[in-house]
Amino acid sequence: MNGTPSDTARRAHSTLVLALLAFAGVLLFALFAALGVWQLERRAWKLALIERVETRVHAAPVDIPPPARWPQVSAASDEYRHVRLSGTFLHDRETLVQASTVLGPGHWVLTPMRTAQGTIVLVNRGFVPADRRERASRSANEPAGEVQLSGLLRMSEPGGGFLRRNDPAGDRWFSRDVQAIAAARGLPGAAPFFVDEDAPAAQPAPGAQPRWPATGLTVIAFRNHHLVYALTWFALALGVAIATGWTLRSARQSRDASEP
Repeated sequence: MNGTPSDTARRAHSTLVLALLAFAGVLLFALFAALGVWQLERRAWKLALIERVETRVHAAPVDIPPPARWPQVSAASDEYRHVRLSGTFLHDRETLVQASTVLGPGHWVLTPMRTAQGTIVLVNRGFVPADRRERASRSANEPAGEVQLSGLLRMSEPGGGFLRRNDPAGDRWFSRDVQAIAAARGLPGAAPFFVDEDAPAAQPAPGAQPRWPATGLTVIAFRNHHLVYALTWFALALGVAIATGWTLRSARQSRDASEP
C-alpha cells in the first residue's frame, strides 16, 4: 500500500537532508585532502630552498652583484649568497640596529662601505652589547683604508621589528631597512641589500677580551613543519569521511525504521 502524501513528503525531505550531508562531507573531505597535498608541495619547496641556501652559504665567495643587476636581486635567487667586496668604510655614518643574539641583547653595527667600483653597500660589521653602543668605545677596532671582506648577502628588512616601527627621525632602528637607513644617512644609490660580514679566520685566544663588533652571528634557520600540517589535514579528511559515513548510515537506518 502506498503511503500518505505526508509520508511521501517526509521521505523526500529525509532524502534531501541525506544528500546535503553527503555533499557537505565530500566537499570537506576534498578541501582537507587538497590542503594536505598543498602542504606536501610546500614541504618539497622548503627542502629545496634549504638545500639551495646551504649550497650558497658554503660556496666560495663571489663578487657582489653589480648595479646593473640590483633590480633582479631577490631572496629566492640571492639571499645568503657568499660574496666578497672591497672598499673603504664610512664609519661616521654607521647605524645601530637593535638585536638579540646568543651573546645577549645589543645592536648590529651597520656601516656603509664605498666599494672600489664607487658604489655604496651597507655592511653588518657585527654585534655589540649595550655598553659598546658608543663608537668611541670600540673605535680601536675600526679598519682604516681599503679593506677586503667576505660575507653573506642579505635582503633589506623594511618597516621595523615585531610591533615596533623604525624611527629614522629619532635614530631608533629595529630592523635592517636598507632603503630607510641609506636615506637617513645621505647615501643615495646604495645597494638594495646588505652584507653580514664573515667571522675572522683567526679567533681570539681563550680568555682574551672580545673583539667588538662580534661577527659571524648570522642565524640561518627555516621553519619546516609542513609534514605535520599535511598529516593534520589528512587526519581531518579521514575524520570527515568516517563521520559522514557513520552519520549517513545512522540517518538512513533511522528513516527506514520509522517507515511503515
